[in-house]
Amino acid sequence: MGTKAANPTVRLEGIRKNFGEFAALRDVDLEVGEGEFVTLLGASGSGKTTCLRTIAGFVQPNAGRIFIGGTDVTSVPPYLRNTGMVFQHFALFPHMTVARNVAYGLAIRRLPKAEVEKRTTEALRLVHLEELAERHPQQLSGGQKQRVALARAVVIRPRVLLLDEPLGALDLKLREELQVEIKRVQQTLGITTLSVTHDQGEALSMSDRVIVMSEGRILQADTPKDLYQRPNSVYVANFVGRTNLLSATVVERGSDGKWHQLALDKDGTPIDVLGVQAGEFAPGEKCFVAFRPEDVQLNGNLPNRVGVVVDKITYRGSSWVLSCTGPNGQALFVSLPPSADIPTVQSRTTIGWHKEACRLLKSGNRE
Repeated sequence: MGTKAANPTVRLEGIRKNFGEFAALRDVDLEVGEGEFVTLLGASGSGKTTCLRTIAGFVQPNAGRIFIGGTDVTSVPPYLRNTGMVFQHFALFPHMTVARNVAYGLAIRRLPKAEVEKRTTEALRLVHLEELAERHPQQLSGGQKQRVALARAVVIRPRVLLLDEPLGALDLKLREELQVEIKRVQQTLGITTLSVTHDQGEALSMSDRVIVMSEGRILQADTPKDLYQRPNSVYVANFVGRTNLLSATVVERGSDGKWHQLALDKDGTPIDVLGVQAGEFAPGEKCFVAFRPEDVQLNGNLPNRVGVVVDKITYRGSSWVLSCTGPNGQALFVSLPPSADIPTVQSRTTIGWHKEACRLLKSGNRE
């Protein structure tokens, strides 16, 4: 789907930002559609937070333009950009009640008292906290604090909601609960939302599109399903989930560009690949064959098969994970259901996968 969107609420054009000699953002182009939930995903230092803070107005770019609702806001201060922000560590006023925290943005906009009270009550009801309106932040759990922060961000009815690692300070169970809650609020309001996270599971479960960033650049922008099933680089394949990679050489290519036959390095094992690829792969070209652990079968009579040695077996409740060594010494992983027959450690077995489950990735492009 790329970085374009229909009827964009947010549009970035050629955004560059340097902190001294460090390039935090390098010519970033991005559009976020009306009512869309988009997540910026990347490791520490990838540029995702700088990108979000640039949209909010907290960071001024060295080059490029930022549009919100079709208006150029590049030089507009944060408080005039009509955005709502939720931070990782809540940023609540400890001396104020929950209701006063939520109402703060309305109060400084000098709205009538009756309107402030009405919208504050609506916002608290939206996040299921109306009964805690008179409590103070220190009397709340982490999840409740983040709900207050969310209510405070949306009560001003912003054009864009910005979430800066909103669940990073919470434990796993609470994060999963709040993922559902944030998505419910976002869909109820139909508000355009940009979120930042390094948690791939969070990004995949909440987003309409995920933007993978590295070293200040956008590497891939896609739906969660396409991002996971059709990564366009080794970096994305490894960063979003776990991927098996086998180095190989293209032997033959079909006239439609979808079918490829490859030979694995060293032993020449033939591999068939079928499907639309991220680029063109010519005969004689070195590349990687990528496939997901859950697409692997043990001892199946499938078109693609290699022998492996089982090094480690891990039980994860919903699955078994086998860590194996492949024919060329490459680490390979197999994910099997709990009911599967599991081989023993140090045993030799065969793994197989369908040609449609493969993805070809450029060997010279680790990103």
